[in-house]
Amino acid sequence: MKLTLSQADLTTVAVDLLIVPVLGGALASDPNLKLLDKAFGGELHRIAKQEEFTGKKGQALQLHTHGKIAAKKLRVVALAGKELTLEESRGLGAHAARIAKDGKSFAVVAPSSEALHLTALSEGLLLGHYRYTEYLTSAHKDPKPPARGIILTQDKPSAAERAALAEAGVVAEAVNLARDLVNRPPNAMTATALANEAKRVAREHGIRCTVWGKAEILRRGMTLLAAVNAGSQEEPRFIHMSYVPRSRGKRPKIVFVGKGLTFDSGGLSIKPAKSMETMKCDMAGGAATIGIVMAAARLKLPVEVHGIVPSTDNLTGANAMKPGDVYRTLDGKTVEVLNTDAEGRLILADALTYARSLEPTVLVDHATLTGACMVALGQWRAGLYATEDELRERYLQAAKRSGEAFWPLPLDEDLKETIKSPIADIKNTGDGYGGSISAALFLREFVGESPWIHLDIAGPAYLSSPHGLSPKGGTGFGVRTALEFIRSYAQ
Repeated sequence: MKLTLSQADLTTVAVDLLIVPVLGGALASDPNLKLLDKAFGGELHRIAKQEEFTGKKGQALQLHTHGKIAAKKLRVVALAGKELTLEESRGLGAHAARIAKDGKSFAVVAPSSEALHLTALSEGLLLGHYRYTEYLTSAHKDPKPPARGIILTQDKPSAAERAALAEAGVVAEAVNLARDLVNRPPNAMTATALANEAKRVAREHGIRCTVWGKAEILRRGMTLLAAVNAGSQEEPRFIHMSYVPRSRGKRPKIVFVGKGLTFDSGGLSIKPAKSMETMKCDMAGGAATIGIVMAAARLKLPVEVHGIVPSTDNLTGANAMKPGDVYRTLDGKTVEVLNTDAEGRLILADALTYARSLEPTVLVDHATLTGACMVALGQWRAGLYATEDELRERYLQAAKRSGEAFWPLPLDEDLKETIKSPIADIKNTGDGYGGSISAALFLREFVGESPWIHLDIAGPAYLSSPHGLSPKGGTGFGVRTALEFIRSYAQ
């Protein structure tokens, strides 16, 4: 979707569809509706009353203009409350994008001239218009070009407003990249393919990228990543992306780790067939990590950002790891594997051990880790764990600004007993209760003294139907909050 800014009069902008928001049911006092009602000869308010359009949130009124204004159709969209929120601006953008027809033009009136709201509106437009069409043949693809959109501003677009639109474009590209990677089928999105995508992104945006294959993974002592990969014919990959800004002096260093499980059959603790249908999404944390580093580099944020992605699939080949196997990890601890379907925490253990050696200011991981988190929080909200209260609040504030939903969960020390093993230092499953917490406690064993945030994104990373800005399938969840979090260190 191509977006531009314009100060054009809403009665003279020649588009297929004009979208006008109204806040808090203020139909009579809204200046845009007054202007339009005058152009309609007083008919607009009469039609609204006839159609029982009262301005209640979620209502929309659409009508043909019959030449009364330059736009062919007019759509009035009701927003909630008397004060505009960033989420309302994003939602307006997503609504506009989803009703915009390919090959057609539209204009949407910006509900606020503030740069933050313009960014939110633009993100909503760009994210709401997302479609995954890579595997549709020409017979099933819409041959028309994407919709063309104009954002109407009250005054002549300023440099700050143009910068806000450009920034929204970068963020949306990062989110949509993560969505594409998650939506790609597992026969195409192997560990090698994911690593190649990371290298492509790095090459295009001046990011350093190191990729290790199976031999180097074994040489480095990443035995858990190798163990999860043992049942597969596809080799594993370990990806390290790093964006180092050119600014001099001491900089914060934030290291993101993303689970890159490209397909999860459950291994020998095999999943039911129905549960495997969406398991291409188990690399959503890795996809988000690649998007985060890309956007940080393109936005030239004055923070050093690293992205670590351990990647493999988890299959049932002749050499697959078995329940009861014990492995010595990269940091020297021993782990008893009792459930091969709790594999994400295994590959993350090696990755977190490596990441802490970078001496991060903050270490953050994104992982589609547990169904237990979905049971607790539903499919639209992620669980957030942190080793420090200040970190937890900082991330939650970043989430509030981004519009993504998280909920803080405790690192309950009492549950640590449930992951003790009688024959090894630790085992990879608890006792069936508090499954998301016990998984977080397992990961904490490998972060050392690093300030750490763990994000269990199993619910919102992949959806069965659209919700808010998120489409069906891969959502790119976590990218926007991570970028807001990075910005909080750039002040």
